[in-house]
Amino acid sequence: MGNQTFVKEFILLGFGDLPELQLFLFLLFLVIYLATMSGNILIMFLVVVDRHLHTPMYFFLVNLSCLEICYSSAILPRLLASLLTGDRTISVSGCISQFYFFGSLAAAESYLLAAMSYDRYLAICNPLNYTALMNTKCCLQLSAGSWISAFLANCVVIFLASQLTFCDSNEIPHFFCDFSPIMNLSCSDTSLVELVTLVMAFIFTPTPCLLTLASYIFIITTILRIPSTRGKQKAFSTCSSHLMVIVIFYGTIIIVYMLPDTSTLRDLNKVFSVFYTVLTPLVNPLIYTLRNQEVHNALRRWAANKRRAFGKN
Repeated sequence: MGNQTFVKEFILLGFGDLPELQLFLFLLFLVIYLATMSGNILIMFLVVVDRHLHTPMYFFLVNLSCLEICYSSAILPRLLASLLTGDRTISVSGCISQFYFFGSLAAAESYLLAAMSYDRYLAICNPLNYTALMNTKCCLQLSAGSWISAFLANCVVIFLASQLTFCDSNEIPHFFCDFSPIMNLSCSDTSLVELVTLVMAFIFTPTPCLLTLASYIFIITTILRIPSTRGKQKAFSTCSSHLMVIVIFYGTIIIVYMLPDTSTLRDLNKVFSVFYTVLTPLVNPLIYTLRNQEVHNALRRWAANKRRAFGKN
């Protein structure tokens, strides 16, 4: 240990092997980031100003949009800076902090999607008691539980990760600080932090995924029992957007973390990581705005009110 050089900063290799595409990638990710921020802020704004959207489903959608803004901001600004300036260094503490926020937000999204599935389950399978069961208190408890539990649970992982030492190599073959690349660079015993992370990953990924799956099994079963075709279409339309978001979120995560961590698959892993860290926060508001008639109506009502106000002035 006496001959080893302890690392104080990492180098995020990112897309450094494509120097001729740096400017193109910067512009591409900048457009994606601005579109992500604009789309999610628009959804939050419409839900707040339009009383027709003051329902549990849109309360959870505001939470999801807020989460996606934080999710993108935890990764994209640092990536944009490295693409623009060429400076790919990040301090060890900064890298661990980025992993903390990324991991906490991903865990919170898992349970938030499960809460949204439970909301759709009650609305379709138990409509008579929906208002009583999905009241303001229940909505606040589900959303607060998703956020608080995820951030508190990841504190344990980050505390253990902060005790690790890093020496010799400091190059991370990724565009953000993910768990495996960090652990691969440590010259400490990582068995405890890996065990704790495995337990946390099981709690915050398969568990909410199974809860979501169970909710949709009951939802689909109930929809199939509806006698009229119009009734089936109306019931399915209320949850189709959310179902698409779930498939994209869990599908990309499963692909990324089930792929073996080998040098031949590292670039492929990086590509799929772009999907769930960069594109998913952009796709979510697009899905909910393009496929949701109530959001369209809210946007038209807001635009009409603005035109009337402008005409009076």
